Amino acid sequence: MNKNLATKPSLVRRFGDRYGVDASKVMDTLKATAFAQSNGAAPDNHQMMALLIVADQYKLNPFTREIYAFPDKNRGIVPIVGLDGWVRILNEHPQVDGWTFAESEEWHEAGELDGNKRCPVWMEVIIHRKDRSHAVVVREYLDEVYRPPFRKNGNVYEGPWQTHTKRFLRHKTLIQGARIACGFTGIYDEDEGNRIIDAEFSVSEREPAPGATTMNARLGVKDHEVQVNASDEPQPAQAEQSAQAEQSAQAEQSAQAAPFSTDELMGRLQRATTGDEVDEAVSIAADLSMTPEQEQAFEDAVEQAIDRVGV
Repeated sequence: MNKNLATKPSLVRRFGDRYGVDASKVMDTLKATAFAQSNGAAPDNHQMMALLIVADQYKLNPFTREIYAFPDKNRGIVPIVGLDGWVRILNEHPQVDGWTFAESEEWHEAGELDGNKRCPVWMEVIIHRKDRSHAVVVREYLDEVYRPPFRKNGNVYEGPWQTHTKRFLRHKTLIQGARIACGFTGIYDEDEGNRIIDAEFSVSEREPAPGATTMNARLGVKDHEVQVNASDEPQPAQAEQSAQAEQSAQAEQSAQAAPFSTDELMGRLQRATTGDEVDEAVSIAADLSMTPEQEQAFEDAVEQAIDRVGV
C-alpha cells in the first residue's frame, strides 16, 4: 500500500499529537523502534495500523516500548506489553483498588527446574476492585511458567528465569491477575512473546522430548507395525467425493474467517464520515488477500475517503 497512506488517518495524527511527534514521521519512527522483525525487513502499514489500534485502546506508549510487536505467520501482529506497561494500565484502571502478593511455604530447591535459585512453588496476587465485594485471587505455579535455559549449538545460556526466578514468577502472577481482574485481552507479556517466537515452527518438525512416548506406544503398537489395509484405501469415487467435501469445507471455513470482502470495505470507505471509520477499514484490509488491482483500487478509495472527511 502507498507509503503515505497510513500517515494520514486521524489515529496516526492522534499519536503524533499525544507524544509530540510529527504525524508524517510517526509510522517510520515506529517501524524502526516498536516493531521487532527477525529478518530486518520493514513491517507494512497494515501491521503498523494494527499495532497503533491496540496501543490506542490501552493508551500505551510505543515510543518507550510500553508496547511493541512482531509479525505472525498470517501478516498480522503479536502485540507485546512490557512489565511497565502492564503495571501502568493496571494502576490507571478506575476500579482497581490495589493488590498484594502471597507465596507458598513450600519452595523448589535450587536445580529442581534447571534453575540456580530457590523459589516458592507458587505465588498469588490478590487484586482489589472498588466495584466488587470479593477480591480477585490468581495463583501461578512455578513449574507451569518456568522457562529453562536457552540451548544453542551445544551451549547453555541462562536467562532471567535462572537469575531472577522469584521476581519473574511475581511478574507472571501479576500479569495473569491483571488479565482476569480487568479483562485485558489481545496483548501478551514479554515471556509469552518469546515462547510464541520459539513455537513458530510446524508440530511435525518437533523432536520428541527424552522419555516421551508416541500415541502408538501408549496404545501398545510399535511404529513399524502400523500398516494401512488395502481395503481401507479410498476408491476413486470415494476419493473424488472426499476431495469435493474438503473443498466445500475449506470454502466454508474461508467464508467464516473473512467476514469482510474487498467490495464491502470499498462500500465502507464510500460511506465513511470520520477518520476513525477510515482507520477501521484500513485495519480490516490487513486480513484480506487482494490482487494487485484490488489493492490499488482500495488505496485510491482510501485516498478519496481521507480527502472527503478531511483528516
